[in-house]
Amino acid sequence: MTSPFARFPETRLRRNRRNEWSRRLVRENQLTVNDLIWPLFIQPGKGLRTPITSLPGVDRLSIDLLVEEVGQAVALGIPVIAIFPATPSELKTAEAEEAINPDNLVCQAVRAIKQAHPGIGVLCDVALDPYSSHGHDGLVRDGYVVNDETVELLCKQAVVQAKAGCDIIAPSDMMDGRIGAIRRALDEASYENVQIMAYAAKYASAFYGPFREAVGSSGNLAGGDKKTYQMDPANTDEAIREVALDLAEGADMVMVKPGMPYLDIVHRIKQEFGAPTFAYQVSGEYAMLTAAAANGWLDRDKTMLESLLAFKRAGADGVLTYFAKEAARLLS
Repeated sequence: MTSPFARFPETRLRRNRRNEWSRRLVRENQLTVNDLIWPLFIQPGKGLRTPITSLPGVDRLSIDLLVEEVGQAVALGIPVIAIFPATPSELKTAEAEEAINPDNLVCQAVRAIKQAHPGIGVLCDVALDPYSSHGHDGLVRDGYVVNDETVELLCKQAVVQAKAGCDIIAPSDMMDGRIGAIRRALDEASYENVQIMAYAAKYASAFYGPFREAVGSSGNLAGGDKKTYQMDPANTDEAIREVALDLAEGADMVMVKPGMPYLDIVHRIKQEFGAPTFAYQVSGEYAMLTAAAANGWLDRDKTMLESLLAFKRAGADGVLTYFAKEAARLLS
């Protein structure tokens, strides 16, 4: 097949790279503050900021300090923040009842944010692991995480969060059929305008370790794992089936988690469906880059922005990242 391009020396690809203005002119992908979702961790109390050892620079915040941080996000133009609770151990039970408490940490935080900063989007995780004593995303019966009974509880959790003012419900549990059930529950409760961002392709990954410390669930699994409901890291076709099902059930957006080790999944999903597609640059990814930068092995700002641009290049419409505030400052 004949190439449509002239050969060297008539074609010199470096000509377009010679000057900064030219590089900007032909740049194929752009990273902006509009692409960022900032995950934040909350804890009980007032005036409390607790550093997370495995996520240097990330803290658990009491709600009053959370509201201040969200104010910074608003000032920087970050469109959405995501909330994750560090639930006190005495409130964690086998049946995860705290998940549907309308006055739990997440609901308190959403109400406070919406009162102070009504214009920012708020995303809430829907899963039982922050509230369960066993650390699983669903209810456990005879050692197995059951599907349908879990979905019933997730629907109640989603409605409680929507009532508090949540804009985007993000089910991360990976139960079968939960998107359709949650959509019906929201609609029946008159929250038809609340969006759903499905954790559609969430893998049973080793990159989640620091997150589990952040929400206080690292010891709850007691050596167990989530492989019976989260996806096998070896599979790609299965991700396409998962996304197809979630979109058919009413998901407005889909997510791939983790992010950088799964850029091929992000690309396939965007190419296949053309739906709004997001990636989660998870705690392990943040921890690796942060640790390398702290040792002087990498330039923190440059590698951070390059990693985020990689998601855009793969096809992601946006990224959940703990770097969001730093990135927004640099991009502005």
